[in-house]
Amino acid sequence: MKIFAFAGSNSSTSINKQLVKFALKSFPEYEINLIDLNDYVMPLFSVDVEKKGYPDEANQFLKNIEECDLIVCSLAENNRSYSTAFKNVFDWTSRINVKIFQDKPMLLMSTSPGGYGGGNVMTEAKKFFPDFGAQILETFSLPKFNQNFDPEVGITNSELLAELESKIENFKTQI
Repeated sequence: MKIFAFAGSNSSTSINKQLVKFALKSFPEYEINLIDLNDYVMPLFSVDVEKKGYPDEANQFLKNIEECDLIVCSLAENNRSYSTAFKNVFDWTSRINVKIFQDKPMLLMSTSPGGYGGGNVMTEAKKFFPDFGAQILETFSLPKFNQNFDPEVGITNSELLAELESKIENFKTQI
């Protein structure tokens, strides 16, 4: 099986990308396509720019989803919503195919330095992603990233680690 994975952030030090990489260690038997949103930079979406055609990056993002069996992502939260980088990819791809996620099973995560763990963006994604073809099978939010995650070790809080491991095992049984 093939996983398409990404963090909904364009930060070079993205904590969401660190969380995705950590979660992907639980899928050693899978082929993994982990992308960086910085490779999908497109003009800011507008209907005026759309009239000139769709960026190749938008089509490539959709092709990545088409070629996968499941999706693992972690969304960054900026001002209680999606990051601009992710929202722009989302806007462009949805104009090409409104079912962006193409009915693929998804493990949806979020993290933030604060105690809510990206809960606002998670709430929005859980509400809207199914309308765009996501089959969200499991969700996980990691609060207080800097206190609960070590780049060398991963999740250091044993309760949160057990929660993620349980959700990943449940996710695997559903796919």
